Amino acid sequence: MSIKSIFVTSLSTPSTPIPSTPISSISRHSIFSPLNVAKATLMTTAALLISLASFDVWSQAGGMQGYDKNIKAIEPSSVSYSVGLAGDMAPTISRLILAESQGVRNSKLSPKGKYVAYISGLTGKLQLWVQPADGGQARQLTFGSGVRNYAWAPSGTHILYSADNNGNEQESYYLLNVEAFTEKEVLPAVEGGFRVFGGFVDETTILFTSTERNKLDFDLYLTNLKTGETTMIYEGRMGLYISSVSPDGKWAVMKESVGEDSDILYLFDLQNRSLKTISAPKRRANHTRAGIAWTKDSSGFYFATNAQQEYINLAFYDIDKGIKKLDQVPHDVEQIRLCQDDRYLAYTLNIEGFSQLQVKEVESGTMLKAGGLPEGILRIDCGVGATQLLVESKSSDDPGSLYLWDFSDTAEVLFEAGLAGVPKNSIVKPKSILIEARDGVTLQGLLYLPESKQETPPPALFRVHGGPTSQSRPYFDAMTQYLVNHGIAVFKPNVRGSTGFGHTYVTLDDREKRLDSVRDLVDMHEYLSEKEIIDGKNVAVAGGSYGGYAVNAVLANYPGYFAAGVSLFGVADWVTALEVASPMLKASDIIEYGDIKDPKWLAFYQQYSPIRQAKNINVPVLYSHGVMDPRIDIAETEIMVKTLRNNGIEAPFIRIPDEGHGWNKRENRMFYALEEVKFLRKVLNAQ
Repeated sequence: MSIKSIFVTSLSTPSTPIPSTPISSISRHSIFSPLNVAKATLMTTAALLISLASFDVWSQAGGMQGYDKNIKAIEPSSVSYSVGLAGDMAPTISRLILAESQGVRNSKLSPKGKYVAYISGLTGKLQLWVQPADGGQARQLTFGSGVRNYAWAPSGTHILYSADNNGNEQESYYLLNVEAFTEKEVLPAVEGGFRVFGGFVDETTILFTSTERNKLDFDLYLTNLKTGETTMIYEGRMGLYISSVSPDGKWAVMKESVGEDSDILYLFDLQNRSLKTISAPKRRANHTRAGIAWTKDSSGFYFATNAQQEYINLAFYDIDKGIKKLDQVPHDVEQIRLCQDDRYLAYTLNIEGFSQLQVKEVESGTMLKAGGLPEGILRIDCGVGATQLLVESKSSDDPGSLYLWDFSDTAEVLFEAGLAGVPKNSIVKPKSILIEARDGVTLQGLLYLPESKQETPPPALFRVHGGPTSQSRPYFDAMTQYLVNHGIAVFKPNVRGSTGFGHTYVTLDDREKRLDSVRDLVDMHEYLSEKEIIDGKNVAVAGGSYGGYAVNAVLANYPGYFAAGVSLFGVADWVTALEVASPMLKASDIIEYGDIKDPKWLAFYQQYSPIRQAKNINVPVLYSHGVMDPRIDIAETEIMVKTLRNNGIEAPFIRIPDEGHGWNKRENRMFYALEEVKFLRKVLNAQ
């Protein structure tokens, strides 16, 4: 049977914060598999009850000063969501969102390789699941309001996971026994405590950094999971995090942020509690994006870096001898794992957004090839003592499947994500497009074109990624597939400043060059319009977070190119945004944008922030923001909404009370998606 509709009850926003129920005390239901969840979901009629968002007594709803209750806003309300029929070649946005939730993310193989854990949004919230590596039944492990991250304990029988309060990013830690299915809260959330998990020192001790001392600097803490005793062992500073702990528990690899794309690499001695610099190049570089792969005897680790070179390539750090650079290729290494007791080094390369798996036998240098893996974005993992490599695959027609490979022949499917009745042949795959900017820089983007024949070029939506140090890649995207199946082209630009194209490219939008990346959107618009690939007079621009800023900026600086905008939780005024940024952003912001306390940068952003140029925006803009957002204050969106409305410009505003920096709950994603679809169809004159 097919779903006919999903109903959502109305939300009201509390005037004052109320205490929340800890995740560990929420009642649990029977353990069930993804297949059973799918069967339960795909009933004739289903009802989803959205409960009122709960807030910790110390959490500020709505950024620094709370949200403005006087602004007219759209909030989730009683709406019937039609999901249409399975097999429809033009699926509804609701069914596509259901399809998106069928996939897995952040999968990890347990030590010794008995289990595979992953996070799934199948139930409507991001929950933790575990599945036997031999292909047995998957089980859901968490049932609260959602999980942010997790890590296997060295024994492979326990998992430490973190959860926050409706997106405020101030986490509690919980320890879960996978086999006995019991759990306990081991570290409650602390006001102002932004935590970054580092790793297990041993089975009962964890290492993490947190800002709980002064709400700004990241100090190092050890917690005994048996007693709950927590000790600060090193007074840190802003932007200092743990990347990995050695197998013997004696060392921790640490990094200090240098902008959003780079870091300084350190080694922390857990016995002497001292910090040693490994790499701090004069020209900033990245050392930790691909991860850290320790040898089993803790004598050193593999990593990848672009120090003194253009691309992030393999290197090895020997505790006694220092750094040795390894293979040099003209692509970024995106992930590294050391497998089968150090026999195989596995890593992936990022080639124009697609992953290429490389596996080398360490002793002989022989390269191996895994058969049976699809094209797309690959994520790899192999637990200590495990004999197989876990591969998580995502692509434009795969929301997230799992494969296991034993380093011999063909990889075997462990979990194949379904598409909730969306026909696979209705999915449009992107084309990689290279475009030369007016100053000669080569830009890249992914173009999704409607497959139905049209007499004239289609209207289009530019979807700008966040970051800015991020990259548009060919993931399954519900909104993109909906639009192209309804005659609207989608272009996902990787403007200068994006990752995946080398060190030079990622730095081309720093500080005073910020608006060069905004101008790239205009150059790409002109190229696609002049080639009659899209209808240049009928193009909207959308983006979230930094992408939301890009929407505000291009509409303000280059009026006349885009017919409308969609800005999700974006920056309006860099002066206020940089002043109130969360501790996790402040360190990188100084390099990326300049120090807002410096009169030079204060004057720069006072002139070039979108809010200072809002009078130039003369097209409709759909705005949205989560009340609990700790990264970009909701006031950034509110000021744009009020300013545009005062200027007589249409500016609908969607406010989500129980979300932070993005929409994690399926009911909110569906509600928002329907509003965005309605807006885009109107402004682009689409059917």
